[in-house]
Amino acid sequence: MKNINNGFFLCMLLLLWCFVHSGISIDPFSPSDSLKTECVMKPPRSSETKGLLQFSRSVEDDSDEEWKIDGSGSIREMTQRIQLHEGNIYSFSAWVKLREGNNKKVGVVFRTENGRFVHGGEVRAKKRCWTLLKGGIVPDVSGSVDIFFESDDKEAKISASDVSLKQFSKQEWKLKQDQLIEKIRKSKVRFEVTYQNKTAVKGAVISIEQTKPSFLLGCAMNFRILQSEGYRNWFASRFKITSFTNEMKWYTTEKERGHENYTAADSMLKFAEENGILVRGHTVLWDDPLMQPTWVPKIEDPNDLMNVTLNRINSVMTRYKGKLTGWDVVNENVHWDYFEKMLGANASSSFYNLAFKLDPDVTMFVNEYNTIENRVEVTATPVKVKEKMEEILAYPGNMNIKGAIGAQGHFRPTQPNLAYMRSALDTLGSLGLPIWLTEVDMPKCPNQEVYIEEILREAYSHPAVKGIIIFAGPEVSGFDKLTLADKYFNNTATGDVIDKLLKEWQQSSEIPKIFMTDSENDEEEVSLLHGHYNVNVSHPWMKNMSTSFSLEVTKEMGQRQVVRVVINA
Repeated sequence: MKNINNGFFLCMLLLLWCFVHSGISIDPFSPSDSLKTECVMKPPRSSETKGLLQFSRSVEDDSDEEWKIDGSGSIREMTQRIQLHEGNIYSFSAWVKLREGNNKKVGVVFRTENGRFVHGGEVRAKKRCWTLLKGGIVPDVSGSVDIFFESDDKEAKISASDVSLKQFSKQEWKLKQDQLIEKIRKSKVRFEVTYQNKTAVKGAVISIEQTKPSFLLGCAMNFRILQSEGYRNWFASRFKITSFTNEMKWYTTEKERGHENYTAADSMLKFAEENGILVRGHTVLWDDPLMQPTWVPKIEDPNDLMNVTLNRINSVMTRYKGKLTGWDVVNENVHWDYFEKMLGANASSSFYNLAFKLDPDVTMFVNEYNTIENRVEVTATPVKVKEKMEEILAYPGNMNIKGAIGAQGHFRPTQPNLAYMRSALDTLGSLGLPIWLTEVDMPKCPNQEVYIEEILREAYSHPAVKGIIIFAGPEVSGFDKLTLADKYFNNTATGDVIDKLLKEWQQSSEIPKIFMTDSENDEEEVSLLHGHYNVNVSHPWMKNMSTSFSLEVTKEMGQRQVVRVVINA
């Protein structure tokens, strides 16, 4: 036996007896499976077997067998392993339950040949019913791995059923993404153009210009945008939503107690409003003790600290009421608990309550890091972030808050684990609340542009994700991780990727879709991204025949929508 010592107690058990291409698996892209959180008496069956590496051991409800965790926290080793190949994506799934205890964390861990542990996903398991555990791994080298269950309870006795590891090539994964994007981001619109007598108009020309996309890919900005006309022009020509990196934070607006200064934030907001750019508020408070104004930690009286904290909430939220799309009310309050330690366990929940009273229409986020990007995280895991939001919404008076999850997305400079990321988004999305990626970046590295595109496409292809903000900019902005343009505003390779995705996801109003109704069918169908459009219908032979109208294409309208246009001619 080998003991694990990595800073916290882990109990693990090796999965046994593997073979290829057999059994049952969960499709990681299935809408019916992706947000599944209920505990079921019997795991549902699936006919999905393509690309499957299947574990044959399945412990059923009426069996006396169970996988027991060694009480010493040791690994019980077996010799059999699974061979994984670099460049492939492996999606893991299993139905798990507890024989003893309840509501305990159960996760999957992959141990590589060099002894490194890769955490692949986790779930809260329950007693006497089955919960779906999902995750996965993207190996950076080919080799064999051992697969373990882990639990934070040394007394845990875990039963598992239908344990599977499904292999995808990157091309297969991308194809799945594209298919899902067509379902969740677009709808087919059929135009039927007729005269008042219902006779079809042959050869009508339909021009469609998008005025407001439903899904926004945005970018953060900082105070340097006030100092550079080139930065302002570069930004306004691309992005329709932003957040300010530091300019709205408490340690910026009140460096000295009682002396508030919102000059930079106000000026940046004015620039955004003048250019039709939405602003997401970041942040009212920050639960990290090191991220307070320097004078705040010196306050020893809890009543005094409460007074200045309430003053801060009232000040910033009243000032920007109705001007922002959302707020990080208490930033990173899963990782940190400064206000809870100083003011009580319900501090965060009570601050969300006050924020809701001050601006009930704004979306309020729990905003955390290492939730979707770092699979070794033990603090702000998807399960714990979900539970924090549930705790806030359960606080008296908070049930009507427009809640949302902010997954920051500070990725390491290496191949992202897309299978883990998708499973993490599934867990967060099971709340039924919007998810935004709020601070996406990655240190400079070879293939940065490839990795960033993979990350952004993974988010865009998930039904719970409603928008993305990257922490990036041109060289003059000082964003030294995701630099999108040089000092002359010429694109970097990563900048080319962002421009490509903006064009793909947000149809430019300067390049309208133009087509002619079919002379035989007298109707035309086009696939449109969800959003708002201006539509013009005219005819090249009839100069007086023209009509224009606004059109909103939404997911709620279904996969197909019929637009009937009646021409007065």
